[in-house]
Amino acid sequence: MPDNADIPLKEFILLPTTIEIILPYNDFTKSWLGRNPNVRVGKDAGRFVIGYINQDYLETLVREINSSKVNLLPYVMALLGRIDLEASGIIAVQNQPYLNLKGQGVLVGIIDTGIDYTNNAFRYEDGSSKIAYIWDQTAFGNSPDGYNYGTEYTKAQINEALRSDNPMDVVPANDTSGHGTFLASVAASRESGEFIGAAPDAELVVVKLKKARPFFTDYYLVPQKQEDVYLSSDLMLGVQYITDKALELHKPAAICISLGTNLSTHEGLGSLETYLAGMCYVTSIGISVAAGNESDKRHHVKRKVANTGGSDIVEISTGESGGSVYMSMWSSPVDKLSISITSPTGEVVGRVPFKPGLDLETNLVLEKTKVGVNYVFPAEGVGSQLTVIRLIEPSSGTWKITVFGDNIVDGEFHIWTNITGLIEPDIEFLEPDPYYSITVPATALGTISAGAYNVADNSLYRSSSWGPTRLPFSSPLLVAPGVNVAGIYPLYKGTMTGTSVAAAIATGASALMLQWGMVENNLLDMNTFTIRSYLIKGCVRDQNVEYPNYQTGYGRLNLMNTFNGMRNI
Repeated sequence: MPDNADIPLKEFILLPTTIEIILPYNDFTKSWLGRNPNVRVGKDAGRFVIGYINQDYLETLVREINSSKVNLLPYVMALLGRIDLEASGIIAVQNQPYLNLKGQGVLVGIIDTGIDYTNNAFRYEDGSSKIAYIWDQTAFGNSPDGYNYGTEYTKAQINEALRSDNPMDVVPANDTSGHGTFLASVAASRESGEFIGAAPDAELVVVKLKKARPFFTDYYLVPQKQEDVYLSSDLMLGVQYITDKALELHKPAAICISLGTNLSTHEGLGSLETYLAGMCYVTSIGISVAAGNESDKRHHVKRKVANTGGSDIVEISTGESGGSVYMSMWSSPVDKLSISITSPTGEVVGRVPFKPGLDLETNLVLEKTKVGVNYVFPAEGVGSQLTVIRLIEPSSGTWKITVFGDNIVDGEFHIWTNITGLIEPDIEFLEPDPYYSITVPATALGTISAGAYNVADNSLYRSSSWGPTRLPFSSPLLVAPGVNVAGIYPLYKGTMTGTSVAAAIATGASALMLQWGMVENNLLDMNTFTIRSYLIKGCVRDQNVEYPNYQTGYGRLNLMNTFNGMRNI
């Protein structure tokens, strides 16, 4: 493989054959990267660095560092939504004469599909913008210092665009999906009435995520028709960018993450989860994450092999769509498991012996399906065994995965498919388990993970993901309104349902907490963990219900209760 050191990094990143990787950033990695011209170093994110390689070098890289693809590649992620501030106690906090918290002096960070910056919801009364920065990762131009891709637009440039007859000629950043604009309106709109945001006086820092490259959608078997597919590496850099801007502007920042994936450990120890957990300790930063909308989607199963020599059978239906299936099976580091696979017509891929690093791909004889099995040990995190199962263009019907206990101490295992938005809707396990359906990165330690409930009857939104994590710890932390929430799209006003909007409300509540604590000098060392503690104390809890629980966490968000409770601390 010829090196690429002579190609400027900004140009190399744009090549169609370039892909992202995530590496731990330690002394060994720094030294090794300095000697390897085939790995181009991008921006570091906490304990990790985002690198770039030619996709043809991936197999060689895996051998060179004795790792696996799944330990190196970022995950594909999907949006988690498609509110009522009074129910969350936020309107009461805004209107309380002594508190009068509306987000003054605070940044709200939105990492999503962009924003319609021309909308009046994001402009002050004089017509100027409340958006401090936009980092459009999809555009080529003046990238943020140290980030090497995308284009950064400042408030001055945005205001210049707003004064022009054709704003898009000056700042060509838009939001064709509307998801990011809606969440920004829920968290920080300046419109009055039902469309006012939780923190209307906060400034916005917006990151428009670029789409995942075809290499990743192909690798993770995402249906070609799915357009809103993003990478965990870009999300990590989005968080880092907002944190950098908070430091530069000397303002605290409440960050909203409304994307999720099933492609990680679900125990809080994958690269994205570990990075976010570290950021939760950073003073002046509050991170809210959507819990996911997976509890009723039949994308998870939990089972157990009773003893060494035992086995269990998991069945999955591929429906009529013919969509491919990517499955991740996670088991304890003390167990050794192997699998066989049986097609709907009875054709068998015999028991594949466990061997770390084995990556088998075979064609069935009487069917067009290609079956892949990849054993990874130790996988990221605490060193679990990961078994990747790939059914490429599977025959419709019920497939059987037989899991064998080669050596059993614990015996428990979990299998996840891709989440909604990354998989055909008719693919499902026949005996699913709604627990452990919390999506990554809501599994990260320390984040404010938000499930969704319906304010009409205080019932849990039927799809809101359930905990716990594999560690295990309780997640979601709480629930916020997330059913038929009013908000603003680029061209109209409408509603959205899902944990995305619940996370946006939690983000707005965090912004008001950061204003009280850091802007108004009541608690100058506030971070995500601190905000979590205060929000937990204010949650509304029903009688005869045990808390925390795996559906609603510590209860329903109520910020006014939080402040009332402070008088008794």
